[in-house]
Amino acid sequence: MHVGLIQVMQSWGFEGMSDAQVYDEELRMGVDADAQGYDSVWVVEHHFEDYSFCPDNFVYLAHLAAKTERIKLATGACIVPWNAQPLRVAEKAALLDQLSGGRVILGLGRGLSRREFEQFGIDMEESRGRFDEAAPMIVNALESGVMEAHDGGFFKQPRAVIRPKPTRTFKDRLTQVAMSPESGEEAARLGAQMMAFNYKPLEVQKQEFEEYKKQYIEHHNSNPRPLLLTDMVVCDTDSARADENSKFIANYLLSVLHHYEMMGDHYKDAKGYEAYGDAVDAMRETGKEGLMQAYVDQQIWGTPDQILRKFETRRETLGATDCLAAFRFAGIPYEAAARSQKLFAEEVLPVLKSWTAEDAASAAA
Repeated sequence: MHVGLIQVMQSWGFEGMSDAQVYDEELRMGVDADAQGYDSVWVVEHHFEDYSFCPDNFVYLAHLAAKTERIKLATGACIVPWNAQPLRVAEKAALLDQLSGGRVILGLGRGLSRREFEQFGIDMEESRGRFDEAAPMIVNALESGVMEAHDGGFFKQPRAVIRPKPTRTFKDRLTQVAMSPESGEEAARLGAQMMAFNYKPLEVQKQEFEEYKKQYIEHHNSNPRPLLLTDMVVCDTDSARADENSKFIANYLLSVLHHYEMMGDHYKDAKGYEAYGDAVDAMRETGKEGLMQAYVDQQIWGTPDQILRKFETRRETLGATDCLAAFRFAGIPYEAAARSQKLFAEEVLPVLKSWTAEDAASAAA
């Protein structure tokens, strides 16, 4: 199992916290993750608000590359429609890969926040078309070292050579956020690992992954990598304290509902976001309190033993999966977040890693 750290760069819920302190704390935890044995550190791309602010995750990861030795460095994700030129994404990925010695994982996404689209002056309804056109341009350029001439609906690109020239394939280092069936289809077509945030019932998540897997095999005649699920995590030796700190998981969901306007009518009419529009009425009927309780129940928190039992339940339903763990979010004190990350690495990570060997042996039998 691949187990990474995802950093959400959030000041929501942290009273009086400066932007500088957010980055200081996240950077310390990212550097610690390298020594603690995590496979990767992922950084979001978001803009303008307390919900999350990392306007250029390539820049952050380049800084982190210089402070770490072996950990993989992942964009989680680069939001393609907000980056006006696909060529610039390919160039930045190639440069970061060169500087880090081949440690880059390229995660791509298309964005969901109306606020961010509006502030960039990009029509949210163009996101699907922009992503579907730009993503193959980026991937092909990183494989060949050249972005070929392109004349499409959104991008007109003369032939351009990528410098520094990519020297390693990204085919096994490509991930896409896929929270809708349409995004799953595009991820399969690109050959990207399917990444999802853990909020849907496991049975629904399994169904969506199986559909993605079917399409992936049709396009590539091979099996995809396991589903990559992102969790909000609280790990503590004290079960009562873990239970108390689970309130920050609920608070994180409030930040999501606010930032994305998840219960807003605009999703019902937004082209390319039909899956989110279909869920609006159901969320309203459940209400915030019900949504918060269901979300907290689904996340990974508790003592190491309790957490491992949750992973075992997931494994029984979904089979082998990969995991991204967020420890710092929505007002949780730095000391609690750092303690949680360290304990998870010491007590949970070795067990999860042992499952990889067991799954491989089972598949070979």
